[in-house]
Amino acid sequence: MSIGKEFKDFAMRGNVVDLAVGVVIGAAFGTIVTSLVGDVIMPVIGQLTAGVDFSKAAIVLKEASEDGKTPAVLLAYGKFIQAIINFIIVAFAIFMVVKAINSLKKAEAAAPPPPPPGPSNEEKLLAEIRDLLKRN
Repeated sequence: MSIGKEFKDFAMRGNVVDLAVGVVIGAAFGTIVTSLVGDVIMPVIGQLTAGVDFSKAAIVLKEASEDGKTPAVLLAYGKFIQAIINFIIVAFAIFMVVKAINSLKKAEAAAPPPPPPGPSNEEKLLAEIRDLLKRN
């Protein structure tokens, strides 16, 4: 089997395509969550904490050099706090999606199965022929 054909078979598997779609949607969702946290939630938290801007919150471990060649060394704990909030929001959103899917599956499983279809016209005709042959 050639590498090209083998790669095509691999790439066209259902799981790989589903994973690719998930990655693309996940990246777009990550952008939305980043905007939600950075533009909506963090300003409110900043106001609740007397105007503290978490994205710029940091501890200076080493000052920048006077000539400007060496930048300051910072422990940027504010960005870490923002990343934790991003993670919590994404995890909660994924939890809600999985919960909704599971409830749909439970509702689908709990529904009674449809009644079996009645006999086809062909089966009815064969039954009539059988009954007529039994009488004779």
